[in-house]
This record gives sequence, structure tokens and C-alpha cells, in this order.
Amino acid sequence: MNCSISGEVPEEPVVSRNSGLLFEKRLIERHISDYGKCPITGEPLTMDDIVPIKTGKIVKPRPVQAASIPGMLGMFQNEWDGLMLSNFALEQQLHTARQELSHALYQHDAACRVIARLKKERDEARSLLAQAERQYPVSALNAPTANAPVLSNGKRAAEDEDLAPGAKKIHPGISSSVISELTDCNAALSQQRKKRQIPATLAPIEALESYTQISSHPFHKTNKQGIISLDIHCSKDLIATGGIDTNAVIFDRSSGQILSTLSGHSKKVTSVKFVAQGESILTGSADKTVRLWQGSDDGNYNCRHILKDHTAEVQAVTVHATNNYFVTASLDGSWCFYELSSGTCLTQVFDSSGSSEGYTSAAFHPDGLILGTGTTESLVKIWDVKSQANVARFDGHAGPVTAISFSENGYFLATAAHDGVKLWDLRKLKNFRNFAPYDSETPTNSVEFDHSGSYLAIAGSDIRIYQVANVKSEWNCIKTFPDLSGTGKATCVKFGADSKYIAVGSMDRNLRIFGLPGEDAPTES
Repeated sequence: MNCSISGEVPEEPVVSRNSGLLFEKRLIERHISDYGKCPITGEPLTMDDIVPIKTGKIVKPRPVQAASIPGMLGMFQNEWDGLMLSNFALEQQLHTARQELSHALYQHDAACRVIARLKKERDEARSLLAQAERQYPVSALNAPTANAPVLSNGKRAAEDEDLAPGAKKIHPGISSSVISELTDCNAALSQQRKKRQIPATLAPIEALESYTQISSHPFHKTNKQGIISLDIHCSKDLIATGGIDTNAVIFDRSSGQILSTLSGHSKKVTSVKFVAQGESILTGSADKTVRLWQGSDDGNYNCRHILKDHTAEVQAVTVHATNNYFVTASLDGSWCFYELSSGTCLTQVFDSSGSSEGYTSAAFHPDGLILGTGTTESLVKIWDVKSQANVARFDGHAGPVTAISFSENGYFLATAAHDGVKLWDLRKLKNFRNFAPYDSETPTNSVEFDHSGSYLAIAGSDIRIYQVANVKSEWNCIKTFPDLSGTGKATCVKFGADSKYIAVGSMDRNLRIFGLPGEDAPTES
């Protein structure tokens, strides 16, 4: 008997008590769950009305096609035809994929040929440019012309294109007249230093112990936060900051106003330095350039020179005591000595030992004939500026030397690195004291003597002020300021005039001023 629904022999036969009809169990169960009535008679029906029938194992009859040899051959023929059609479709897909791959490879080969041709043309142009540079003095390349398109705040026109990276620049060297000028400056400053006295206006230790944050100024952009360089023009009470946002900001602390924002660098500003005389300021950047800015009568600063002698990030800029020369240090393993008035690179110095480490910090000795540099390989190198010879090396740090500062007394050198701060005696050329204020995971980012040589500031996860040892006292930590930025990274610290205030930059966009509450404090920006 066959199922009343499917018309086939049921595997699990059941019968309805009401109508006596035979069904396949799984089919009638689904119909009842969906409609609740008999599919044939339309009468109400539940599973309680269904009675299973016990039967022997049902063997389904063979299909008609399998009942004879010709029928079976026909079935095999149909299966073979289906297989051949499927195989043909796969071959067509493979052919299409091969054509697409061949076309892509042809396009790639054509693109490679075009790139090779463009590179060849670029190299030829660089070679011609390098030959043209050798025919003219470097000063002529750097000197601004009367029609030079220099815009306010250093935004130059299209003529200020990058020089060819492959061009080998020729530097005139430090002349005898320049060396005489440096020597005379050194003699005068050394003579003054022998009579040097601590100024009576210097803030006493008791005042520094009472310092607290008196103002905070959000200078830089919020999307690229971080002040990573800082300098103070003490006589004018101006503060310059360099930020990750590619800008430098000049701030008048007495009025609490931003005088100018220097835009032009394409990457973070790693170093800012005022020139003590005149209206000039220098900025170094990770874009491999140094910019010399000149103040104007309208209060803006215009970019006079863009210096492109380095081939890697410029990490430090330091100004000579004559205020006529300055030095830049770079990760390309060289430092450059420039004439300020013309922007001419007089010499570019690489280590003659063949060392490949880059420079991460640099500072002139107060007398001007010694230059100190810190390297990526934890070394501190001392250079004779006149001969450009490396006359001493200090090792012992762990990690790159992040900051370097000479004391005004001319005897002490402070260097900072991942492992803390080391103090060196330049007379004996040895390390005589170490400070490790932070844990092994926290680097020391900045170290700075004040202008009198009486105090030393250290910046890392906080800011610490030390008293410089003398005949009456030892190296004592007299004040610790927390890093109020919330980032745990104070990146730079500087003393104001007579240490009446301390300026701090951190990895947020705020410049913070610490001093005595209510004493000559500008309103908060």
C-alpha cells in the first residue's frame, strides 16, 4: 500500500483512526503540526488519532530504468554527460583566470618599465643639479634674494624646493678669522667666570620649595599633542615651544599672549633655540631641516633660511656664546657649524672613527670652544670646535643620551638617558655622581642647569629640582613637581630668569609654569 500524501510505499506507515487512510509518519506529523487536519478528508486530526503499523522491513522497488541493462546504460550515459558538462565549465573558468592573470602581469611589467625610466630621469636630473651646485659657492645658494618669496610665519612659495638628496655639498670650512672670534670670546668669558658671583636676585632655595603650578597654556593642536622642545629668552621673558604638531609657538609670559606660531616644518619640531641678541629663533625638525626665523616689526616671524645639510632627523640645535654661530646635530651621524647671518654651513663633521651612531643631543660649553654631543649608542662625545676633533668620550649610560647641559661654572656636565642622569667633571674627565630618580622602565627626558649654575632640573615621569653642591651643601633634591599632564612624560624643562619660575613641557599640548603663587603670574590661557 502507498502513502495517501506521497503516493509511495511508506518507510514508517501509520493509519488514521478516523478515516482509515495510510500515511508516511514524518509527512503526516508535519501536516498536522502545520494545519491540524486530515490532508485528504479535511477533518480535524491530531497525533493521538494516528496509529503506527508494524510491518516487516520494506524494500523499495528498483526504478524502472534500473530494471534492465538498456535502462542502466541510459543512466550511466546521463551521469557521464553531466560530468563532461561540469568539466567543460571548469575549463572555461580556468581559461578566463589565466587571461586575467596574463593581463595583470603585463600591466605590472609596463609599470615597472615606467618606474625604471622615471628613476633614470630623476638620477640624471640630480646629477645635473649637483654639477650646477659645485659651480656656485654655498653662500650663494643659501643667501636670500631681494625677490625671494618669503611669507609670514615661514610659509615659502614654490621656489623653495628641496635640494637633491644625492648632491654632495661643499663647505668652506671654519676660517682663521672665525677661529679668532671664537678664541677671543672664550678668553673674555673665561676671565669673567673667574670673577663670577651668584646674583643677589637669584631665587633662594626656600622660594623653590614653595613653587607650585601658577599657569597652564594649551598652545599646540589637540590631534597631535606633545611639547618636545622648549627654550626661554630670559631678557625678554619669551618662551618658545616645539610640538609634535609640526609647529613652534612663541609665547610672551609677562602678557600671557602667543606672539607667533611658526608653521613650515612637515614633521615634529625636535629643538627650538632663541638667539640671545636680535630677534632670531632656530627650529630643528624630524623633517631633516633647520629653519632660521627672523622677527619683524609687526610681531610675526619670517623664515629667512631653510637649511638642508642633514640627511636624517635633526635632534638638537645649540647657539654659540657669540650669538653669531650655531650648531645642529642629527641622526645622520654628523653635526654642522653654521654662520647665523648668512645661514651658511661652514663645516659638517662626521666621526673619523667611522662610527655610525646618530646624535640625539648637543650643547655648547659656556665658553664656546667645546661642544658636547650625545649619541644613540649611549656615548657622550666632547669636541674641540676649532679643530673639530673628538677630544673625549664618556660612556656608562644605557640607551640614547636624551639631553646634555653644561653648568655655568664651566666644570660640570650633566647628561640624561634611559638610566637617569650622570654628572661629569670636565677637569678630571670622569663621572662623579649619578641620579636614578625613576624606575627602569621610565627614561629621563631632560636635564638642565639654571643660568647661575646653582640648580639642576630633571624631567621624566615628574620634575625634580636639585641644589648644586658647594662648600656648604651637597646635591640635595629640594622640590619635586608631579607631571600634571596625566601622561607621565615630562619631556623638557627650563629655568626662567634668576630661576624665578620653571617652564615644563609634557606629552599633552600644555606649557606649564611653576613659581610662587601670585608672584608675577600671567592669567591662564
